[in-house]
Amino acid sequence: MGDSASENSQDKIAEEVSRVVEFAKELQDSASTLIAKASSEEQALRQRVVSLDSNIQKLRSSIDSAVKNSTLDHKESEKLDEELYKARCILTDGDASSYLPSKYNGSFLKMFLGPINVRANRKDIQLKVKQEYNGYRDRTAFLFLLLPSALLFLGSKLWNGCLPALPVQLYQAWLLFLYTSLALRENILRANGSDIRPWWIYHHYCAMVMALISLTWEIKGQPDCVNKQRGVKLFLIWAIMQGFAMILQNRYQRQRLYTRIALGKARRMDVVWGETAGVEGQLLLLCPVLFILQGFEAFVGLLLLRTVRDGVVSEWQVVVCGILLVVMAVGNFTHTVETLMAKSRVKAKIKRTKSKPDLDQAKRLR
Repeated sequence: MGDSASENSQDKIAEEVSRVVEFAKELQDSASTLIAKASSEEQALRQRVVSLDSNIQKLRSSIDSAVKNSTLDHKESEKLDEELYKARCILTDGDASSYLPSKYNGSFLKMFLGPINVRANRKDIQLKVKQEYNGYRDRTAFLFLLLPSALLFLGSKLWNGCLPALPVQLYQAWLLFLYTSLALRENILRANGSDIRPWWIYHHYCAMVMALISLTWEIKGQPDCVNKQRGVKLFLIWAIMQGFAMILQNRYQRQRLYTRIALGKARRMDVVWGETAGVEGQLLLLCPVLFILQGFEAFVGLLLLRTVRDGVVSEWQVVVCGILLVVMAVGNFTHTVETLMAKSRVKAKIKRTKSKPDLDQAKRLR
């Protein structure tokens, strides 16, 4: 009697296991069929998206050719080009953007992350990446202002005007981490369709190299600490100015980007580099600050080179850091001027093509 009950129980368990196995196979088959169908539909949609993108590029070329051959009015070409730009924004700013060919991740991302695709398939994830980048910039701008201020304050009050090596090198280590993380985030944003200018990423590469080299730079103290550390202290003063400028830039660029998106001139993934209307009052304050900052950056670089020439210090690190500071200052100045010139050209174009009500509406959107 007991053996019979035990056998029945075993049979039921065996039947249940067999049923579960069969059900798992059915689910696997259903999932495979669904994935194959979705993959086929996705491929068809991808081809349509790529075809439309190619068609937009061809139409732009046709408009340019028509303008050169004088078969199309210049004002009409500007209107058509603007409509094509809006169509391109719709294509690249919506869910269809995930079906466009992925941008090459680049050697920098491949070096740190390996050969993986960092492009997000969903637009909400892409926007979260951008929001995190903006938040990170805001947080680090305040640290950029706070840390060198603390070093200079402690140097004058606690260390009798002679900075110890360890706090300065810890600060340089933080700068290396900061610029590396910014470069990683910006490369990921570019892979997801953002319009960050390549120079600003290259600028962070230069800053990474400078911070890395600075970690091997011996911070000398007494005797003659004032002359030996003059370049270090000027660099910290420049860093304070940089933090102030970063706060202004973040606020100004954020508001300008909102204006561009509202006018249909930018995509939500864009990081503004200064082509269109913005907040004029802040721009009047920001431009002089940027030019003064760039001039001071070049001055610090030249001062470091001068200390080597005068024999105050002789380390190769000082020479390389001085050259990098001058290169970054010249590059920043050049691209800032290009940005302002592009901004003025677009403003002139808006005045030519827009009616007064449109201009008034644009001013209100600022």
